[in-house]
Amino acid sequence: DKLVIEERPVPRPHAGEVLICMHASPINPSDLAFLRGVYFKKNLPVVPGIEGSGTVVAAGGGLFGRMLVGRRVACTAPNEGDGTWAEYLVTPAQNCMPLRRSISLEHGAMLVVNPLTAWSLLAMAKRARAIVQTAAAGALGKMIVRLARQRGLVTINIVRREEQVATLRALGAEHVLNSSDADFETRLFEICRAEDARLAFDAVGGEMSGKLLSALSNGGRLIIYGGLANQPCVIDPRMFIVAGKSVEGFHLGRAMRHLRVGQRLNMVRHIQRALGRELQSDIQARVPFAEAVQAIPQYTQNMSTGKVLLM
Repeated sequence: DKLVIEERPVPRPHAGEVLICMHASPINPSDLAFLRGVYFKKNLPVVPGIEGSGTVVAAGGGLFGRMLVGRRVACTAPNEGDGTWAEYLVTPAQNCMPLRRSISLEHGAMLVVNPLTAWSLLAMAKRARAIVQTAAAGALGKMIVRLARQRGLVTINIVRREEQVATLRALGAEHVLNSSDADFETRLFEICRAEDARLAFDAVGGEMSGKLLSALSNGGRLIIYGGLANQPCVIDPRMFIVAGKSVEGFHLGRAMRHLRVGQRLNMVRHIQRALGRELQSDIQARVPFAEAVQAIPQYTQNMSTGKVLLM
């Protein structure tokens, strides 16, 4: 309720930065967490928005920045300063990824947060036979289902509503559990034991984190990458002491900083090839900036339906 739409002068890029005429930017769960003040912090007032797409129209200096002028790019916001929910964005040139001709600007706007996260999480499952995931009906969850199928991994998927069960089974998910069912914990434990699941990806937190870790086989590993429950994780300490299980966090920005430039570009190339298949994102609405404030509750109430793009 603190968001407003306002006119500002077009920003100017400095050395190492580019100016992008934005085409589209999605609303992601991470954007909602930022708006609530429970994610990373920026000095206020500030323009929100983590990722988007557009055309580079100017560079402030630097070889890579000059090479990007005139190119269509996927981009992320700078660590400090305004984000992507704007008609123009200034960001470091290294935050830009040139788009292949086959990738539309709409789908390029959703290239970073979910696809890179799904790809990075699955890279942690090289030795796994089965994986468990929460928020499985969301865009990221569906990507993990498709990628896992391609790689021969069994997925145990947790959703909150019965209609989401049918959606995931239509994608070919082997196991889909509704966390609202009375026997949810019993079934989760039984399936994890039958599939010898030792790895879980959790976007929820709260009590769900403890339920996941309890269900994993001894030596299991829980990776938490989101906090949709907006509550502290509740975990039985015996899981660490007796069962030898572990918990760690995943943050995409931190993971990307640990990659060399060549590794990052190689990953983006693979992801662009898979954007229309395993890493496809559904779009539920395209909203002009004049209606941007109203678009946030629209997405919040229907997150599993698809992304809302601010155009």
